[in-house]
Amino acid sequence: MAAGRAGGRHRHRHRHRHRHRHRSFAMISAQQPPFPNKIQRAMDCQREEKESCEEQNDSENCTCGSKCASTADCNSDSPVTLKILQNWVPKVSHYFDKEHYTYVGHQIVIQESIEHFGAVVWPGALALSQYLESNQEQFNLKDKKVLEIGAGTGLVSIVACILGAYVTATDLPEVLENLSYNISRNIQNMDMHKPEVRKLVWGESLNEDFPASTYHYDFLLATDVVYHQAALEPLLATMVYFCKPGTVLLWANKFRFSTDYEFLEKLSNIFNTTILAEFPESNVKLLKATVREN
Repeated sequence: MAAGRAGGRHRHRHRHRHRHRHRSFAMISAQQPPFPNKIQRAMDCQREEKESCEEQNDSENCTCGSKCASTADCNSDSPVTLKILQNWVPKVSHYFDKEHYTYVGHQIVIQESIEHFGAVVWPGALALSQYLESNQEQFNLKDKKVLEIGAGTGLVSIVACILGAYVTATDLPEVLENLSYNISRNIQNMDMHKPEVRKLVWGESLNEDFPASTYHYDFLLATDVVYHQAALEPLLATMVYFCKPGTVLLWANKFRFSTDYEFLEKLSNIFNTTILAEFPESNVKLLKATVREN
């Protein structure tokens, strides 16, 4: 199964159950993102490289979709176009609720729960984990202070920890038990900074729980956090609160609804925003945002 693909990002499913992920919004079919020209240039670049690759190899073995992940072959101002790599892990799990991944040479076992949205691995987490692994020179997390909001199952926080970061993983109280379990299970016996798990309700008690005078983060990570209309204003306020000068926000999200693009527009009105990568097959966009300097 495409053993030559770079970085060894894998996932393995061993269960026959359906996840009931309810949607309260009507999906859109033709909503355009606010950076259409950049996205089109990236797609043209990826298509040209794919055609060149297929001239030298049979199309089934062509893996050029991942080549732009850590290079500047495409226009540096344009997002790269990637696939979320999902090769099989050669290990069988006896538990129906376990997901197996490998990032940065480490096998990661994630326990999911269908009881909470935050306890399921969503595509944005896979996209950001893959990107961080493939772009360690561009985003060096070694000894950096990293805050993940909406950490969910903890996959991204675990990958950031493996990459050497001081990680604080946060989410709602009802998600913390599973989040703590996954982090503890995967970080034990590893020589790395142990992540901290903390409650964080977007927009609430931010200065009381994370005083601005004390807490400053080099990176703010967020994946698939835009999903519910009522949470968008508190989410934006939370991003604004934690993004100080020097902080880099990396946000990966599956774009499903018009409200997703509206949130992106609001974010772009506040921060310097760049689309780093697109994952068209899963409708995921990965963005970088930084504070605008006066």
